[in-house]
Amino acid sequence: MIIRLFCAAGMSTSLLVNKMKEAAVQKGKDAEIEAFPIAEIDRMTDGIDVALLGPQVGFQLEKAKKICEPKGIPVAVIPMTDYGMCNGMNVLKFAYQLAKNK
Repeated sequence: MIIRLFCAAGMSTSLLVNKMKEAAVQKGKDAEIEAFPIAEIDRMTDGIDVALLGPQVGFQLEKAKKICEPKGIPVAVIPMTDYGMCNGMNVLKFAYQLAKNK
C-alpha cells in the first residue's frame, strides 16, 4: 500500500510518518509512507493508494479531491486528535479503511 501525507511544507508530518511506519511493521503490513507539501499533490499522487491531508491544510480538501478522485484515490483529512498525538497506528488504520472503502 502506498500512502502519501500532504501538509503545509512536508516537514510537520515527518514524525507521524515514522510512527505510521513503526505501526505498519508491528501489524506486518507492507506500506510505503511518505510526506510532501500540499503544493506537490498534483505530481505526487500517481500510483498511490491513499492521500491524507494534515489538519492544517484540511481547507484544501476539495482541491485534493479534484486531483485524487479521477484517479480513484481516496483522500481525507487526518483526524486532528490522531495527528496531534502522533498516533501512527490510528492514522495507519484510517488509511487502510479509506482504501478498503474505495
